[in-house]
Amino acid sequence: MADKANPGRRKIGRVAPGTRSSSETIDQNRRQLLSAAAAGIVAAGAATVFGAYPAQAAANDEIRPFRVNIPQEQLDDLRKRVAATKFPPQEVVPDATQGVQLATIQALAQYWGTDYDWRKVEARLNALPQFTTEIDGVEIHFIHARSNHDNALPLIVTHGWPGSIIEQLKIIEPLANPTAHGGNEKDAFHVVVPSMPGYGFSGKPTTTGWDAPRIAKTWTELMKRLGYTKYVAQGGDWGALIVDQMGVQAAPELIGIHTNMAGAVPPEIDKAAFTGSPPPGDLSADEKNAYDQLAFFYKHGLAYAQEMGNRPQTLYAIEDSPVGLAAWILDHDIRSYELIARVFAGQSEGLTKDDILDNITLYWLTSTGVSSARLYWENKLPFFAPKNVTIPVAVSVFPDEIYAAPKSWVEKAYPKLIHFNKVDKGGHFAAWEQPELFTKELRTGFKSLR
Repeated sequence: MADKANPGRRKIGRVAPGTRSSSETIDQNRRQLLSAAAAGIVAAGAATVFGAYPAQAAANDEIRPFRVNIPQEQLDDLRKRVAATKFPPQEVVPDATQGVQLATIQALAQYWGTDYDWRKVEARLNALPQFTTEIDGVEIHFIHARSNHDNALPLIVTHGWPGSIIEQLKIIEPLANPTAHGGNEKDAFHVVVPSMPGYGFSGKPTTTGWDAPRIAKTWTELMKRLGYTKYVAQGGDWGALIVDQMGVQAAPELIGIHTNMAGAVPPEIDKAAFTGSPPPGDLSADEKNAYDQLAFFYKHGLAYAQEMGNRPQTLYAIEDSPVGLAAWILDHDIRSYELIARVFAGQSEGLTKDDILDNITLYWLTSTGVSSARLYWENKLPFFAPKNVTIPVAVSVFPDEIYAAPKSWVEKAYPKLIHFNKVDKGGHFAAWEQPELFTKELRTGFKSLR
């Protein structure tokens, strides 16, 4: 997530038109399920919940139906690899200060290698309308759940690292079908959830230049290709940086954004936190809390981002060992890790064992450990700093985020702030951990833009 390790010297390249960068595995999984008709395309098995898909504009903008179908031999190989894991000695401290604890990763491996069932989440994915389309030479996979309610507001939602579209599965139905989930038809959204290039079922870029601004432009093209003339965007983690960039680029169709990780830290505060300098003496209680959270993250939680920002190709181990990949993914931020550790210790939390392994298994089966890491190498932007977004912005603050943005900073960073709220619980993976709270925040945050 953070970009401090990246020297920012690289130029944007261009992917050759027509390049297919999906892995052979994913290409095998992509097959025709639905037929296009003049009235549009409807996803089989989802037509009773979601609306009809709009007709596409032109042949070179082809949108293809997609279905997940992982060969059983890959799942069998995964279990064999998990069972054959060579574990290191136990940490010599009683806490997580040396990293992912042996008891946690062994509990994960035990469940993953025996009881976990990928086919359950595969069925959940295939119950949703999924598609692919090529944009700027890279195949983009996305879920497109159109609401059956009139005047639904189109919304594109972007995941981050080490997340994926798995993060958003719990919010799609409540957003598209609010009357069945405590809302009314005026709360409805047409929901688009793409996989970022190099992530999940999207293609892997074969040239440099796929940074947050370029992904933002790709999402603008995707929404245009879907026929939307007015829409909003949401993101957390990398998604937060991408929606900020969409706000900077300010396509006329984009009427507002929502972020659950605001880019709002004043540069002098960010510098002090990064260098370990004392905080300014005039900070409010909320500002001091945010400073302390940032300083802790920069000192204790930034190593993964520095490695991916400088040497992503070195991470061969996460492509070869599923448990190695799992440990790398778990060690993102301390509050998320602590939550996950409690889950594998048998406690009830916002996530389940299956939730966590659905996401990790998606990375494994799509071989996207290294390709996803390259986004850190590409990044040239300060992650938490204001980006000069001039369009309307809604901000939700979850207490266990990497930093809980104070309203005083947010108001300066986003001059057209239309919603600000501090919720009671939830962390970095807010939509995944607290889907009801997250859904409520989106309904409220975008209400004034309908």
